[in-house]
Amino acid sequence: MKNLLFIVNPSAGKKHIRSHLFEIVDLFVKADYNVRVYPTQSKGDATRIVSEEGWLYDVIVCAGGDGTMDEVVTGYMKCGCDTAIGYIPCGTTNDFARSLGIPKDPMRAAKRIVKYDPHPIDVGCFNGDSFIYVAAFGAFTEVTYTTPQEYKNYLGHMAYVLEGIKSVTSLTSYHLKITYDDNVIEDDFFLGMITNSLTVGGFPNPNSKIAQLDDGLYEALLVKYPTSPLDLQATVTAYLMGEFNPEYMYQFKAKRITVESPEPIQWTLDGEFGGSVTYAEIINRHNALNIIRK
Repeated sequence: MKNLLFIVNPSAGKKHIRSHLFEIVDLFVKADYNVRVYPTQSKGDATRIVSEEGWLYDVIVCAGGDGTMDEVVTGYMKCGCDTAIGYIPCGTTNDFARSLGIPKDPMRAAKRIVKYDPHPIDVGCFNGDSFIYVAAFGAFTEVTYTTPQEYKNYLGHMAYVLEGIKSVTSLTSYHLKITYDDNVIEDDFFLGMITNSLTVGGFPNPNSKIAQLDDGLYEALLVKYPTSPLDLQATVTAYLMGEFNPEYMYQFKAKRITVESPEPIQWTLDGEFGGSVTYAEIINRHNALNIIRK
């Protein structure tokens, strides 16, 4: 029999995963897997268990939100294993799962894990830390980790929308120097994202039309700080609609990107707080993760 580590975040999203656990484990056992179920106990727990034991398993399955999946991938990169990864999304927005075409229904997602083969995709490195689909700063980006869990459990994605609307009233201007390949950009911004996804925080990603999860490149979007109320309205509207507007935004693809600022900037990595830094180096690790997807 093959060995399967089933990591479950019992608090993810609206806790729907709890009612499906027996069915999912039964499905894995019937597919000839020897299953170990591990409910996470605290933040960082998934990283620890995967980094210590990931090499022992043929498949590692994560049932949780994008934050839990981020922890699994962080442990995976520390472990240095090439174990296949399966994802059962049960968080609030599940941006990463949407990009992979993984269904929201837990049983449908589990059936894909036993039916399909793993395929390599890119993984990001942010000042040495791993992330899977987004490194971001500025407006709207903090709501994923500052919104209370009880609000997310009750309101779902609407909790992010409400918190995001509040953040528009207090935009911060960041003067940045961005270097990528042989190019340098220096300007004032209120939002920046380096992504590998179709959505971010449940909102359409303006980078989605150029996004590829396995091309060795990340898609960057930098939104200029508005100089008038009309510019603010046009900029925010374009962003929330997932549209790229070259008058207000920069967009490019690159393997390595550096962001320098005079003052520390708070970053978000896969919906979790990623630190406050004046210098950020983001590198694409080409095809570093074997994930089961159709």
